Amino acid sequence: MNILGFGDLFTRKPERTPLLRSERILVCNKALLKGKHLLIGITRVRNESLILQDTLDYVSAHVDAIVAYDDASTDDTLSILQSHPKMALVIQNSSWDSDTGARLLAETRHRDLLLEVARTRLNFQWTLCFDADERIVGDLRSFIANASAGKCNGVRIRLFDAYMTPADQAPFVRGQTLLGFRRFFGPERRDILMLWRNLPRVRYQGLDAREPTGVDQVVTDFYCQHYGKAISLQQWEETCDYYVKHFPFETYGRKWLARKANAVHIQSDFSRPLFEWSNELFDNSVRID
Repeated sequence: MNILGFGDLFTRKPERTPLLRSERILVCNKALLKGKHLLIGITRVRNESLILQDTLDYVSAHVDAIVAYDDASTDDTLSILQSHPKMALVIQNSSWDSDTGARLLAETRHRDLLLEVARTRLNFQWTLCFDADERIVGDLRSFIANASAGKCNGVRIRLFDAYMTPADQAPFVRGQTLLGFRRFFGPERRDILMLWRNLPRVRYQGLDAREPTGVDQVVTDFYCQHYGKAISLQQWEETCDYYVKHFPFETYGRKWLARKANAVHIQSDFSRPLFEWSNELFDNSVRID
């Protein structure tokens, strides 16, 4: 069975995280379902067509195959996903639930479903969980292939937020390269478990879980540029509205409501100085949860 003229539809459901009636698993590049892979990527997206082609092209330098969850996009996100040569499978959701409680559950469930589907259909050693607005800097494949990777089962990657400033606020345009798109970053650093060995015990649990459970022997390495606050003035406002409307007000909404109309920065959201992407930024980094 073909969906929108692309691929085949799987009807077999994963055992641990069942598909909903609104979800379908689409085969994209069938060749990727065969053989063994060193590293695959998983990601969940919604309406990311502006940056998505650049994202997939960039991540493809690291991974052998990608499994994506499209959360009822209304732009051409789905067609971009399905047409990329490194895309093995897409879980397509046709019904987006905007309820506050549902969003917290969905963040976790989608990633757990991605992991389960990938394990069911692909043979791989390592997993990279990435968001469309992130650019990891470093040679992940060499790290994994190196004998030292045998001493760890997971890698936390140091993530820094990029900011728009008075002299650097032009919007991102499709066709540009996101890596290095902004000049300044906040010193606040989140060390996020994005890379881990494919072990059966690893899964996503709880609410709004970015990191999986079941990963031990974790090291911290590599850096990541995060552009969630730095794509454009318009997207900043859309991001603020998203968290205000669809997430609990006390833990998310209040913070993002205060950020509305404050997209351009001379210091970080945490009132610290901004730094260029350099050792000075890394040396002045402050870890936050």
